[in-house]
Amino acid sequence: MKTSYREAMRDAIREAMQADPRVFLMGEDVGRYGGTYAVSKGLLDEFGPARIRDTPLSELGFVGVGIGAAIGGMRPIIEIMTVNFSLLALDQIVNTAASLRHMSGGQFSVPVVVRMATGAGRQLAAQHSHSLENWYAHIPGIRVLAPSTVADARGMLAPALADPDPVIIFEHVQLYNTTEDLDWPQPVDIDSARIRRTGSDISLIAYGGSVPKAIAAAETLAGQGLDAEVVDLRVLRPLDTDLITRSVSKTHRAIVVDEGWRSGSLASEVMARIVETAFYELDAPPRRVCSAEVPVPYAKHLEQAAIPQVNTIVSTAWNVIGDR
Repeated sequence: MKTSYREAMRDAIREAMQADPRVFLMGEDVGRYGGTYAVSKGLLDEFGPARIRDTPLSELGFVGVGIGAAIGGMRPIIEIMTVNFSLLALDQIVNTAASLRHMSGGQFSVPVVVRMATGAGRQLAAQHSHSLENWYAHIPGIRVLAPSTVADARGMLAPALADPDPVIIFEHVQLYNTTEDLDWPQPVDIDSARIRRTGSDISLIAYGGSVPKAIAAAETLAGQGLDAEVVDLRVLRPLDTDLITRSVSKTHRAIVVDEGWRSGSLASEVMARIVETAFYELDAPPRRVCSAEVPVPYAKHLEQAAIPQVNTIVSTAWNVIGDR
């Protein structure tokens, strides 16, 4: 049965709430409006306002409330409208949720899940379009997930809620309308990366909304005689260094696709780990395909020019092949 990414997230929330009365959803417009991206549409009628809670426009406030509820024994799912707005809650996430187990000597855990939309491609301009996943992947004490498929969107929430520590789930805005056949949800491993396409000539390493572009680039390259492997990181903290190393050791070339800015990007970290663990396996220097170092533009043609595209991945792959 065809299921959209949006529907998969909604089904995962519904199933979690049916299974555990401690689970509730809170955030801006998650109730009557049904969520900015319609993920929670219909859940208010099903579960009522005590468990589908509309919040004031104060990320610092309601994220703090969710953290307190988690410490008190609840299992909150907090929706932040966009990653840009999550900056208003950085103190709560970084200084409190991520640190409390360490600061309490293991006496307290914070089993909270924070969901947020990320990424560009829908002309939402600079204050709604950035990819700041790397900021959170930098922080000890939290797990960071980036589901790129409908199956992962459906299956990652349950193990995230079971994690005793904070988990952040990044949902790329360009993925909500994508669909896949999903007859029965399968358990999802939230520790490991996945190979989405096997190949032998070059590794295309991506996450979130960049994974479909990497797969499309691999198909284009296949038609041109180049066999590309696609690695979906999907777990950004902790990174699955072993799988990255195995893939690069097989193909001997790598490109990291990252919608974040190039400077200080997650792509930089992945490339550093490739050099640390597979330097002598490389036949060419690894390359990055990242967003332009500008705030994401509103104008469609400028927005598309600023973020990674399939043709850029393809041309970069051939440049890597030329670096023998």
